[in-house]
Amino acid sequence: MFDFDLAEMYGMETKVLKQAVRRNIKRFEGEDFMFEVSLEELSRSQIVTLNKGRGQNVKYKPFAFTELGVAMLSSVLNSEIAIEVNRNIMRTFTSIRNLILNSPKDELSGLKQDLKVLQEQIEDMFADQNDINEDTRIQLDLINEALAELQTKSINNKRNEIGYIATLNRNDKQ
Repeated sequence: MFDFDLAEMYGMETKVLKQAVRRNIKRFEGEDFMFEVSLEELSRSQIVTLNKGRGQNVKYKPFAFTELGVAMLSSVLNSEIAIEVNRNIMRTFTSIRNLILNSPKDELSGLKQDLKVLQEQIEDMFADQNDINEDTRIQLDLINEALAELQTKSINNKRNEIGYIATLNRNDKQ
């Protein structure tokens, strides 16, 4: 991001932002934090067009800040917005560190292991149920065979009737 964009975002003049950077230039050493854009590069960009009116055109080379530079800038500036941005950056770094230390990959591998154990238990339960069903089917077949045998025996064996046979003589009636 350019210095003038950041100055607007932080609610300050570009001049104040650049002064803060120059006072703390050691914090921005290296191109991984910030670099100065040449006027030639700036004139080729679509951002800069000549404006009519006095003092509205770019006179000084702007700073271009990288992601690290924006984070460092928020720690250098002394505005309410910069302080809040810096706090949020620190909270984000802490959250990322905690996320790395308590990696969800560990939780994911644990969940995968738990799922594997549950699948094995379910397979064992189905195997046991199939064994029980097979045993039950065999027992039912045996019961049906026994009932069929009993039924055929009862049809073939006629039993003698039990009870009194009443015979009346004609003579007895008189």
